[in-house]
Amino acid sequence: MLILAKTTLAIMLGFILSLISGFMLIPILKKLNVNQKINVLINIRHQKKQGTPTIGGLIFIIPVILALILLLLRGSITINHNLVILVFVFLAYAFTGFLDDYLKIKRKATKSGNEGLKSWQKFLLQILIAVVFFFIYRSYGGTGDVEFTFFGLSLKMGWFYGFFILLVLVATTNAVNISDGLDGLAGGLSIFAFVAFGLISWNTTWLQGYQEIAIFCFLLIGALGGFLLFNSHPARVIMGDTGSLALGGALATVAILTRHEFSLLLVGGVFVIETLTSLIQIISIRKFKKKVFKKAPIHHHFEELGWSETDIVKTFWTVGFILAMFGIIYGVWL
Repeated sequence: MLILAKTTLAIMLGFILSLISGFMLIPILKKLNVNQKINVLINIRHQKKQGTPTIGGLIFIIPVILALILLLLRGSITINHNLVILVFVFLAYAFTGFLDDYLKIKRKATKSGNEGLKSWQKFLLQILIAVVFFFIYRSYGGTGDVEFTFFGLSLKMGWFYGFFILLVLVATTNAVNISDGLDGLAGGLSIFAFVAFGLISWNTTWLQGYQEIAIFCFLLIGALGGFLLFNSHPARVIMGDTGSLALGGALATVAILTRHEFSLLLVGGVFVIETLTSLIQIISIRKFKKKVFKKAPIHHHFEELGWSETDIVKTFWTVGFILAMFGIIYGVWL
């Protein structure tokens, strides 16, 4: 009963703070002309989104951090190394995304291009994040093992576990970023994913700080719920790389800390499909000069087939919800 109460209160706190942040930040973003540049080559229907404020990820990032501080001050949570890792990765990826968004906006304004961070710059920052993650993790006795819970197997990786952390972080953040192409799509899918990992975290009683990790997940769920009120079609704000990279980083970190990295493939199944369709399209065009999909990632393929944006999002949400429920079964019971 106490777990249910903590979960409910965390969702409510995140939601209320997110609403307040949204009403305060969106007018500021509009005033500063922090607008999204839309590539009309993707789909002509997206042209109407031109000028929508971006960097909206701050609407759910700031509330989560504020809520954690409030809970810490009143003694509801305690600081531990796993929570430090999670908050660090969350903020570090948010900062990386913010830099990318800021450079895109700045270079658009100066007409010097519309590119943000270079690929090598992003990768270098991601390496630094993974190194800090691994250093803190090993300093507090992290095993460096990868567990296959369904088969009861454990793969000892030692120092190579650092490369595994980097792989999971890079893959997950890119997957969430790729999926952020329609109003509410990435935000809704992230809610389902964090519900699954929030419940998995409550069940991971052997992990120091498991309660704080679970509370973080449900704070973020509430904050994303508030964000979706501004991001659902037609979106009044776009999360940008600031939001999508932060979400991907947090999701990957929770999966790693709870040793449910392979559950992430199931829970984030839609993210995986979105990424695979993009990869398949790139390989097919470069190697065979042919397209497998009308456009990639796959949500743009459905747009080309004539589906409405809201129908695509609702369908993908449904698939994401089902996969998240299976992920809970696999992560908690199997």
